Amino acid sequence: MNNYQIQVMQAKKRFLTYDQQELITRCGLRYDAEFLYLTMLSEPYRIRRSTGDMERFHGGVWVDGNSFNEVMTILDWLCDSRADRYITGRWINVVTHGHYFHGNLQDDVNNPYARLFDQNSEGFVAACESLKGEKLPGADLGYAIELIDGLRVFVQLWHGDDEFPPSLRCLWDENTNRYLRYETTWFATGLLLERIKENMNRAR
Repeated sequence: MNNYQIQVMQAKKRFLTYDQQELITRCGLRYDAEFLYLTMLSEPYRIRRSTGDMERFHGGVWVDGNSFNEVMTILDWLCDSRADRYITGRWINVVTHGHYFHGNLQDDVNNPYARLFDQNSEGFVAACESLKGEKLPGADLGYAIELIDGLRVFVQLWHGDDEFPPSLRCLWDENTNRYLRYETTWFATGLLLERIKENMNRAR
């Protein structure tokens, strides 16, 4: 078992220690005797109440939803989001939530997703729109895409040219830390960018 699998297992065990009725009330979840239901990146998810295992409703069927980024994002939001959370509509760099020595993680030079999205900007636009993203100014191409519970991520793409490579930045709402822990924003960003890539491939 690798470290990612261990962290997923630990997150599910932690979830099982919570009062699920409190989670249902605080997070506004639909539920039945077997599952808790929510929406992430415009797709339904369900969590088995007895184990924490997850499924995603995709292509008309329930499929596995237990990837590292999915589990860590959903369970962090579910277990730790604050009852007084709300969206400000003001965008910030995620590094604001953490420590400045993490700034190198925001380095967008030679970002493989930036190159991929720049090479197929029409596919990037189609993928963002398939995720119900709202086009916003501030970059060559930019979309605010809802992650979960009204919390959006502003994905900004700048095209490359002869002098500079393409670049990519993800901005978050000023109140993100009322929804997710700082570390979890990295998992959620990875999930979002991979989902954009997945939808670009599907559109071909």
